[in-house]
Amino acid sequence: MCLFVFVCIAAREREKAQNRLEQQSRSPSAGVSRTASPVPKGKKGQGAKVVTLGSSYGASTPIKSSTPTSKAGTGILTPAKGGHPVNQRMLDLSALNLTDNDLVSSPVEEPPKISLEREKLLEEAKKAIDAEGVGQKKEVSLVVIGHVDAGKSTLMGRLLYELGRLDEKTRLANERGSNKAGKGSFSWAWNLDGTAEERERGITMDIALQSLSTPHRQITILDAPGHKDFIPNMISGASQADCALLVVDASTGEFEVGFDRGGQTREHILLVRSLGVSQVVVAINKLDQVQWSKSRYDEICDSLRPFLTQSGFHPSKTKLVPVGAMQGVNLVSLNEGDGESSKELRQWYSGPPLTDYLDQLEPPTRDIYAPLRIPISNVFKGSSSGTAVSGRLCGGVLQVGERLSVLPGDETAIVKMIEVKDKSVPWAAAGANATLYLTSIDPVHLNIGNVLCPLTNLVPLATTFTARIIIFDTQIPITSGTSIELFHHSRDVPATVSTLISTLDRASGNVIKKKPRVLTKGTSAEVQITLRTQSLSGPSVARPIPLESFSVNKDMGRILLRRGGETIGAGIVLEIFG
Repeated sequence: MCLFVFVCIAAREREKAQNRLEQQSRSPSAGVSRTASPVPKGKKGQGAKVVTLGSSYGASTPIKSSTPTSKAGTGILTPAKGGHPVNQRMLDLSALNLTDNDLVSSPVEEPPKISLEREKLLEEAKKAIDAEGVGQKKEVSLVVIGHVDAGKSTLMGRLLYELGRLDEKTRLANERGSNKAGKGSFSWAWNLDGTAEERERGITMDIALQSLSTPHRQITILDAPGHKDFIPNMISGASQADCALLVVDASTGEFEVGFDRGGQTREHILLVRSLGVSQVVVAINKLDQVQWSKSRYDEICDSLRPFLTQSGFHPSKTKLVPVGAMQGVNLVSLNEGDGESSKELRQWYSGPPLTDYLDQLEPPTRDIYAPLRIPISNVFKGSSSGTAVSGRLCGGVLQVGERLSVLPGDETAIVKMIEVKDKSVPWAAAGANATLYLTSIDPVHLNIGNVLCPLTNLVPLATTFTARIIIFDTQIPITSGTSIELFHHSRDVPATVSTLISTLDRASGNVIKKKPRVLTKGTSAEVQITLRTQSLSGPSVARPIPLESFSVNKDMGRILLRRGGETIGAGIVLEIFG
């Protein structure tokens, strides 16, 4: 019945359309676009033209017509009195308003072209890195870590204000907003905790990116969440950092909660060291809540120093400093004009403020000659230039116009624009935290954890590999077949410790025992790890991940092992089997 009605409507509309065309043939100026050209003269069977239907036909869709003499079955309708012939199918669609506006092709944007040859690009990048030590500020990235509610976001918000990075208008707006929400003590943190959920819950949930400048350093700040539920986000931020700022709460009982087993102070220290961070500044915060007690400060220092050394931080690269984030005490200076709190601290502390320690951080060596590797830490829609991804360059150099491979997968993309510290730049080098605007790729093929690399030097894909790991404080020993979560940059996948190959001496690396039965706390071992399938209903074969041995690329060769919500080990990739 429905089909019969549809056919009747189509026939009626077709008849109306024919009548209109007959009228148009008598009066060419009515109903036809002025852009339509007259029928070209020529031989029989030649001379096609394009007629644009008026608004009464639903859309301005070009319709190709043939010559007046057409054969039956071709779908060409010839009006009775010399009107222009029209394709029957297109006429039906337009009469029922079923034409597709997308049939009109839009101009294709020309992708950008490479401006520099690779040798010249490397030479320019080397000059820029060398110039950092001669008159220019050295660039470092700093991840802010610590137990939940230690005051990380508050400290950074106040520090940005003291250094002029937060204007008075924004500060007052944050203060009014936080007071209205009943969270007046979080006003400084609102500068970094920008989402509605973070402000409502009063905790950092994702990585907040900011930058600040000291006399000799240009510092990119990565404010990491302290809550244990957001450890994957913290790992993603730490994997992009050169140095760390650890914030601890000096309040009575609060430091102990964060530093005891299960606390995030202890776990964050282990995580950042396992991810290659070798410099740490410790800000002992909230001393105003214990009346700026020197004995409390010394007690915390005595607990932290041996643990930092045990975790792998050299004492010369570990600095501790007392601060009061809420009042801004000892962040930039410790002068008499800073108030009563400053006066109490000056009675026993005469060392440098926090910014002086940040100004002494040394950036690691940038390997611009290594193959380009960019693990994607975030994917989002750019404001004006399509799809954008962000991540840290783990080696090599990149310039606008380069075509990159996206792994895993077989897709490629062209770099349309590069932003570093919110500024558009023609190229970026190893160590930079960059935002890339990509073209010539569907956004569905870009995911957090993918790695961008050159088409001529792809990252190996691995499902099975060997690694040298160190076991942290775990109550349940590691055995062959233990299920774990494997973390690599911003990617975490299910895996299995499939084989325990040997235990090693931590100092020399020599084999102590082959094929051990278990791995316990503090053990160094060589193991084989195999990825597991990520879906119960999907294919039974595990999807490979982009991975590289530590000897080839240090940043791409570090891994973390977690189980049951706690980090149980970390290590480096030795060999990839496929």
